[in-house]
Amino acid sequence: MKKEEDEEESAAAVSRGAAGKEKSRRGGRGQEREAEALRRREQETEERRKMLEEERKKRRVFQDIGRKMLENNGNEEDDGRQKIREEKDKGKELQAIKEKHQVQLYGRGFIAGIDLKQQKRDQSRFYGDLMEKRRTLEEKEQEELRLKKVRKKEAKQRWDDRHWSQKKLDEMTDRDWRIFREDYSITTKGGKIPNPIRNWKEYTLPPHILEVIDKCGYKEPTPIQRQAIPIGLQNRDIIGVAETGSGKTAAFLIPLLVWITTLPKIDRIEDSDQGPYAVILAPTRELAQQIEEETIKFGKPLGIRTVANRYLVLGRCTYVVLDEADRMIDMGFEPDVQKILEYIPVTNQKPDTDEAEDPEKMMMNFESGKHKYRQTVMFTATMPPAVERLARSYLRRPAVVYIGSAGKPHERVEQKVLLMSEGEKRKKLLDVLARGFEPPIIIFVNQKKGCDVLAKSLEKMGYNACTLHGGKGQEQREFALSNLKAGAKDILVATDVAGRGIDIQDVSMVLNYDMAKNIEDYIHRIGRTGRAGKSGVALTFLTKEDSSVFYDLKQAILESPVSTCPPELANHPDAQHKPGTILTKKRREETIFA
Repeated sequence: MKKEEDEEESAAAVSRGAAGKEKSRRGGRGQEREAEALRRREQETEERRKMLEEERKKRRVFQDIGRKMLENNGNEEDDGRQKIREEKDKGKELQAIKEKHQVQLYGRGFIAGIDLKQQKRDQSRFYGDLMEKRRTLEEKEQEELRLKKVRKKEAKQRWDDRHWSQKKLDEMTDRDWRIFREDYSITTKGGKIPNPIRNWKEYTLPPHILEVIDKCGYKEPTPIQRQAIPIGLQNRDIIGVAETGSGKTAAFLIPLLVWITTLPKIDRIEDSDQGPYAVILAPTRELAQQIEEETIKFGKPLGIRTVANRYLVLGRCTYVVLDEADRMIDMGFEPDVQKILEYIPVTNQKPDTDEAEDPEKMMMNFESGKHKYRQTVMFTATMPPAVERLARSYLRRPAVVYIGSAGKPHERVEQKVLLMSEGEKRKKLLDVLARGFEPPIIIFVNQKKGCDVLAKSLEKMGYNACTLHGGKGQEQREFALSNLKAGAKDILVATDVAGRGIDIQDVSMVLNYDMAKNIEDYIHRIGRTGRAGKSGVALTFLTKEDSSVFYDLKQAILESPVSTCPPELANHPDAQHKPGTILTKKRREETIFA
């Protein structure tokens, strides 16, 4: 046991001895490496020191050389700088040569085969850049100031070019008023015509008049009201040429009511025995009643009455209205109209001079109360020679107002025609009524007897029809119209005499069972529909007996933007020329019979 322990100790001693030798050997090698690294660092430091020394020597040499050059060549400094500048300029020139740009031709020359617009854009850009490079600072400031003025002017132009509806009243220019009149198809003749009304609130009407207008349901003025009311308030005579249903009644009533309300109420009561202030003439009783209803609607809240007596005193009449003047002439009332006008005093008649067109003088006279000049207003749908003759006799320097195309059918009425024989009319009428047109419907015939017969036939067929013609009494006429307006009757069968001037709202169709004898009556007939901005249909039955109006009817349909002329009428021989035209053939077109 002891022997084994001794052997282990001797083996451990041998191990320790070997480890010590190995450690001592490693320590010797590490010392050698450290010595080698130290020698290498010392060598690198020495080499770096030598290099720095050589650089300092070279720097001193260069400084000495530069000092000597400055001492020896001080006078040549300017020449050297000049050479440097020349070299720089030469470099810029070479650089400009190297830069590529589009060839620019003189005058109006351009390169073929390349887009012309693109060449112009490139040319403008090129010269713009060239001028920008050559501008001095002062020129650039001037150019910037010029561009600023141009931009300001363009902004002002854009502001002025706004639509008139986006401007205030005091911002309106002459150009805006021209556009305004074009928008509402208003054309005027005469000197110093006032600007039209844009809306009720902007115009300087008395508050009590505006209140009545609002109560009567007039939201916006119609085109004839926009222009005729300002003229009427200047005490000017007026000729208004406008289509039926354009609001002419209010156009002459409002200036009249404004003037009457400026008079002292006590004077109006005390002078009532001298007669009315105004006389309004109309061709038919129905139209006169409609005007009376409208006058009562406006005048009653203002304490203004209408006269119901048959005999009148015209001692203080200062306002005369001729409504539907062309129709009055057509119906043979010209002598009666002249007789009535002759009874009106001439002491307050306007002078036939430039004073009648002077707005300031006429306005002062309008506000002068009892001393106001007589004012004559004439409304008509057409201007035949007889109406012009009447206007020249009784109106003084009138302002003429045209609305739309005078004497032409409504642009909103679709005109249709059917060619047939007289015996086919009744069956075709029933076919048309079966299509379901909304009531009321107006059917025109040429004779009173035919009117009654047709209405009775329709009643037998189950339609609610009534008649209106010259053979009816006043109560019968009023009863028929009231039934139609109230919806108790759906169809009105009428003649031209009674049909002219009646105002029935929302007429969906006008049917000419018998074609009118002339195109003027035809236009007045179809004017019963398409009123107040609404559309309508006008259907006409044609027979060979109506050939005298084929040409004019064809032209009326062709002028309508919503109507189409059927081939049967367009190609009919009687529709190719006006009646009474003498056709002459060329010699080569004549046939010679041997």
